Amino acid sequence: MVRKQKKAAANHGKSTARSSGKPAGNFANRRPGANDGRRTGPGPSDKSSNQFRPRHADSVFLYGRNSVEAALANPARECARLFASDRAADALAPTLRERVPLLSMPGPEMFSGLIPADAPHQGLVLEVRPLPGSTIEDMQPLEGRKNIILMLDQVTDPQNVGACLRSAAAFGVRALITQDRNSPMESGALARASAGGLEITPWLRVANLAQTLEGLREMGYWHVGLDGNTKQTLKQVSLGDNIVVVMGSEGKGLRPLVQKTCDMIAKIPMTGPIESLNVSNAAAIALYELS
Repeated sequence: MVRKQKKAAANHGKSTARSSGKPAGNFANRRPGANDGRRTGPGPSDKSSNQFRPRHADSVFLYGRNSVEAALANPARECARLFASDRAADALAPTLRERVPLLSMPGPEMFSGLIPADAPHQGLVLEVRPLPGSTIEDMQPLEGRKNIILMLDQVTDPQNVGACLRSAAAFGVRALITQDRNSPMESGALARASAGGLEITPWLRVANLAQTLEGLREMGYWHVGLDGNTKQTLKQVSLGDNIVVVMGSEGKGLRPLVQKTCDMIAKIPMTGPIESLNVSNAAAIALYELS
């Protein structure tokens, strides 16, 4: 394949630190369990009320054992407080439990002040700050290994992005890249769907995906976009060790400029009556095929 030389864009998608999202849950200024929110007399009511307030304006509340343990084990993650039932706290490794202040929760209903009532928390909720951002310059190819980057074009569902992070971590992907608009922020639901992948795979949020692809091209990456409306299959792709896999949203697919910036377009062939896959399932198949 003869590669066309393309002029690198002046701004090649320098990523910004991850923007903060709104904390999950209902932080009503009331004592948990009180019906009308009024103080019932002297005592710890102010303390009970204040303990559910986020410590920081950009706090994110993670829940579930996998998400919480992965965050506690990640030295890059700033952890503020751990809310836990006695049983769940006892099951944590001492090194993880001792990393952050622990607030004991007497019953599962108490977690409703922190996260949605139906969130599967397994007795653990961790207040954290968003992870620090990386830059495209950090993605210089490493010699002697596969350098695969996954890029999502306007995939907005946090469950899908979380599942893609899970697959990215499983296959040793260098980074996940999304646009800083039209994509979800860090959240408890996204972290839980990632099963710890959020703490492992760098997540870069950039202003312009096409310009970012141009910058990665200058580093030596080839780009393959996935689209079902093409004849070439992913098995037929041979692009070497430095590859960016670009996937669009379900229904709309890749935007025209992003697709035009890719070096080639390929598809995952379907042999059954279903003509498309969920984007996170398609990402897992593509990463397996190319890794």
